[in-house]
Amino acid sequence: MQQRAVTYSGASTLVDVLERVLDKGVVIAGDISILVGSVELLTIKIRLLVASVDKAVEIGIDWWKTDPWLSSRARQLEQENRLLRERLERVEPGLASKAAPASETPVA
Repeated sequence: MQQRAVTYSGASTLVDVLERVLDKGVVIAGDISILVGSVELLTIKIRLLVASVDKAVEIGIDWWKTDPWLSSRARQLEQENRLLRERLERVEPGLASKAAPASETPVA
Protein backbone atom coordinates (compact mmCIF):
# COMPACT_ATOMS: atom_id res chain seq x y z
CA MET A 1 0.00 0.00 0.00
CA GLN A 2 1.38 3.34 -1.06
CA GLN A 3 1.08 6.51 1.09
CA ARG A 4 0.78 9.89 -0.53
CA ALA A 5 1.90 13.11 1.06
CA VAL A 6 -0.90 15.63 1.42
CA THR A 7 0.08 19.23 1.00
CA TYR A 8 -1.93 22.22 2.11
CA SER A 9 -1.57 25.44 0.15
CA GLY A 10 -4.05 27.40 2.30
CA ALA A 11 -1.28 28.77 4.53
CA SER A 12 0.25 30.84 1.78
CA THR A 13 -3.12 32.30 0.79
CA LEU A 14 -3.92 33.03 4.43
CA VAL A 15 -0.61 34.85 4.76
CA ASP A 16 -1.38 36.83 1.60
CA VAL A 17 -4.81 37.81 2.91
CA LEU A 18 -3.38 38.79 6.29
CA GLU A 19 -0.67 40.87 4.62
CA ARG A 20 -3.27 42.70 2.55
CA VAL A 21 -5.52 43.30 5.55
CA LEU A 22 -2.68 44.72 7.61
CA ASP A 23 -1.45 46.83 4.71
CA LYS A 24 -4.83 48.35 3.88
CA GLY A 25 -6.62 48.04 7.21
CA VAL A 26 -10.10 46.76 7.99
CA VAL A 27 -12.74 48.47 10.12
CA ILE A 28 -15.54 46.49 11.72
CA ALA A 29 -18.28 48.50 13.40
CA GLY A 30 -21.51 47.48 15.04
CA ASP A 31 -24.00 48.39 17.71
CA ILE A 32 -25.86 46.05 20.02
CA SER A 33 -28.99 47.37 21.71
CA ILE A 34 -31.07 45.59 24.33
CA LEU A 35 -34.66 46.78 24.46
CA VAL A 36 -37.56 45.80 26.65
CA GLY A 37 -40.67 47.05 24.93
CA SER A 38 -39.69 50.51 23.78
CA VAL A 39 -37.22 51.13 26.64
CA GLU A 40 -33.55 50.84 25.78
CA LEU A 41 -31.71 49.12 28.62
CA LEU A 42 -28.24 48.79 27.17
CA THR A 43 -26.31 49.85 24.08
CA ILE A 44 -22.88 48.50 23.27
CA LYS A 45 -20.90 50.16 20.50
CA ILE A 46 -18.22 47.98 18.99
CA ARG A 47 -15.46 49.45 16.83
CA LEU A 48 -12.54 47.33 15.69
CA LEU A 49 -9.67 48.37 13.47
CA VAL A 50 -7.26 45.74 12.19
CA ALA A 51 -4.17 47.27 10.60
CA SER A 52 -0.42 47.29 10.81
CA VAL A 53 1.24 49.77 13.15
CA ASP A 54 2.59 51.70 10.17
CA LYS A 55 -0.88 51.99 8.63
CA ALA A 56 -2.43 53.02 11.96
CA VAL A 57 0.15 55.80 12.43
CA GLU A 58 -0.40 56.87 8.83
CA ILE A 59 -4.12 57.40 9.48
CA GLY A 60 -3.48 59.18 12.78
CA ILE A 61 -3.94 56.44 15.36
CA ASP A 62 -1.11 56.17 17.88
CA TRP A 63 -2.81 55.87 21.27
CA TRP A 64 -0.36 53.20 22.45
CA LYS A 65 2.38 55.85 22.61
CA THR A 66 0.55 57.72 25.38
CA ASP A 67 -1.12 54.82 27.19
CA PRO A 68 0.60 54.44 30.58
CA TRP A 69 -0.07 50.69 30.56
CA LEU A 70 1.73 50.21 27.26
CA SER A 71 4.48 52.83 27.23
CA SER A 72 7.15 53.41 29.86
CA ARG A 73 7.63 56.94 28.51
CA ALA A 74 3.91 57.62 29.01
CA ARG A 75 4.21 56.42 32.63
CA GLN A 76 7.12 58.81 33.18
CA LEU A 77 5.17 61.69 31.64
CA GLU A 78 2.11 60.87 33.74
CA GLN A 79 4.19 60.88 36.93
CA GLU A 80 5.94 64.12 35.93
CA ASN A 81 2.59 65.71 35.17
CA ARG A 82 1.23 64.66 38.59
CA LEU A 83 4.28 66.12 40.37
CA LEU A 84 4.01 69.40 38.43
CA ARG A 85 0.31 69.71 39.29
CA GLU A 86 1.06 69.14 42.99
CA ARG A 87 3.81 71.75 42.85
CA LEU A 88 1.52 74.22 41.10
CA GLU A 89 -1.15 73.72 43.76
CA ARG A 90 1.43 74.58 46.45
CA VAL A 91 2.77 77.65 44.59
CA GLU A 92 -0.48 79.21 43.32
CA PRO A 93 -1.79 80.47 46.68
CA GLY A 94 1.45 82.40 47.27
CA LEU A 95 1.34 83.90 43.79
CA ALA A 96 -2.28 84.97 44.24
CA SER A 97 -1.51 86.84 47.45
CA LYS A 98 1.46 88.63 45.85
CA ALA A 99 -0.58 89.59 42.79
CA ALA A 100 -3.40 91.08 44.85
CA PRO A 101 -3.26 94.91 44.82
CA ALA A 102 -2.06 96.56 48.01
CA SER A 103 -4.78 98.38 49.92
CA GLU A 104 -4.82 102.01 48.95
CA THR A 105 -3.92 104.53 51.62
CA PRO A 106 -5.64 107.91 51.52
CA VAL A 107 -3.46 110.74 50.32
CA ALA A 108 -3.40 113.73 52.70
